[in-house]
Amino acid sequence: MFEGEQLGRWVVAQRAGWPGLETDQQDLLTAIGIVPDPELVAAKQAAEAKPRTSRADRFAQGLAALAAFLEREGHVRSRARTKEPLEVTVAGPGGEESNRTPLGRQPRPVIPPEPLAG
Repeated sequence: MFEGEQLGRWVVAQRAGWPGLETDQQDLLTAIGIVPDPELVAAKQAAEAKPRTSRADRFAQGLAALAAFLEREGHVRSRARTKEPLEVTVAGPGGEESNRTPLGRQPRPVIPPEPLAG
């Protein structure tokens, strides 16, 4: 860090955003030995191409997760790092539907607590 600027992050950001830089900026960076990184450029373009979730949609997802947690636990006092997998219905190639989490994984089964054998 130099005078509050995180130089490593800044350099990576310039290499990833190379196509968006002005020609003069590219020339200055090239003169000091900083060149574009095609992998970083491709990764940035892929990230920018993803559809963004609106604030209202994120709120609705959080509310649905809280409702699922409330139904399962009976209260809304969750820990800060509690993750609640949400199920979405996905139509497969043959038209069949399956329940999946947003990441494409099958949801974990809920195992009811059993009394400890003592």
